[in-house]
Amino acid sequence: MNIGIVGAGNIGATLARKLAAADHEVKLANSKGPESIRDLAAEVGATATTKEDAVTGVDIVILSIPFSAHRDLANLFANVPEDVVVVDTSNYYPFRDGAITDVDGGKPEAVWVSEQINRPIIKAWNAVLSATLAEKGVDKSQPGRIALPVAGDDLEKKSIVMQLVEATGFAALDAGGLATSWRQQPGTPAYCTELTADELQTALEKADQNRSADNREALIKVFMEKGDSLTHNDIIALNRAGTA
Repeated sequence: MNIGIVGAGNIGATLARKLAAADHEVKLANSKGPESIRDLAAEVGATATTKEDAVTGVDIVILSIPFSAHRDLANLFANVPEDVVVVDTSNYYPFRDGAITDVDGGKPEAVWVSEQINRPIIKAWNAVLSATLAEKGVDKSQPGRIALPVAGDDLEKKSIVMQLVEATGFAALDAGGLATSWRQQPGTPAYCTELTADELQTALEKADQNRSADNREALIKVFMEKGDSLTHNDIIALNRAGTA
């Protein structure tokens, strides 16, 4: 498939590398222009381009940008065919994104993103740490694979994205529609906790929307206080304990 990725940070670049390795044609864009990521794109097997070109002539667009930056993409999809799959990997963090009243009031992040870009999305690869995505994917023949939730209202498009999640080395779990995609947002038991498919299903069911924002803020405070002293395993353990 032809895939355009907008956002060349840790998640976007890792997805570009993995999807290119799985024989997909990948175009990679960022906010600064193709020259700024020419070397990175070559390294991961993608083609550096503009964000406008990244959404042109592709089957799938993956948005891997800061949550609030979706406001700047309102016109990006104006001429993109409706059958193009649009995936969002972002998460809302008020300390970085600024307070967003609708989301603070309970609107699922994925629904808010869909409204900003005027296009339904599939929510995927948001509930995984960048190091997990880069280092812990394994072939589907391996037992106990880490599972990732995928939410969306279009079953056909969601199925396509689930296949891509599998191609990046993780078990894809159907997490339902966008209205309940809050179950895989920060502060929930499904978020960045490295669970198997059965464990992830249970975590999604146990999510408490009334607690998730408080959990998120409490965890961010701990992460900021401890800083570089935290190992990857520490972060996973804290996420599990802080959302249990």
